[in-house]
Amino acid sequence: MTKTDTRGTGLSALLWILGGVGWLTGEAVTAAAYPRYSYATNYISDLGVPEVGSFQGRAIDSPLHAVMNTTFIGHGILFGLAGVLVAFLVRSASRRVRAAVGVLAALHFVGIMLVGLFHGSEASVESGAIVLHVSGAAVAILSGNVLAIVAGAGSSALRAPRAYRVVSLVLGIVGIVSLVMLLVDSSSSVVNVFPDGVWERASVYTIVAWELMTGVTLAVSSLRGRG
Repeated sequence: MTKTDTRGTGLSALLWILGGVGWLTGEAVTAAAYPRYSYATNYISDLGVPEVGSFQGRAIDSPLHAVMNTTFIGHGILFGLAGVLVAFLVRSASRRVRAAVGVLAALHFVGIMLVGLFHGSEASVESGAIVLHVSGAAVAILSGNVLAIVAGAGSSALRAPRAYRVVSLVLGIVGIVSLVMLLVDSSSSVVNVFPDGVWERASVYTIVAWELMTGVTLAVSSLRGRG
């Protein structure tokens, strides 16, 4: 691994770890202040809605909505920067893999920014901004999970262990399947395997788990490169 690779992986590791820890912390703090919030039935984005009321049959009341929206935006920035750094600085990976990582990280950044700026609420439905919210969520979830698959497939350039490759592929596939099941369950009165919140979290937490695992893996790789 070159010195450029070492610098790139070290900084990317820090950004991805901060992004993952920040997401879990921000979500937990916001959810704790939300009366009767359910991780099974409420959507994650319910935590960022500034209005009090109901939406799609779910009670909306998030006193710390600003914390969650800051978490969305902060995560997008950290995740995007980490991916772009890998794309530009880790020369040991193929150009195709680096380009894919950079583009997917940038898409995740754009998608999660839209989630943080435009909310899933009745007000957004009335203004038409709900399209930006839903589209942003879909792009963020899909790009994040596809990135896990791409990173797993191209992980040999970072000398990552075989377990990293396997877990990355599994996480990405599980995340995409969960997103599909969320769409199926939420749009059908016949299919109802799990509550929507379960499917949504399964599709999002795979991304958070992957970025934390990747951050640790890159940190170890960077330390070995300096040795």
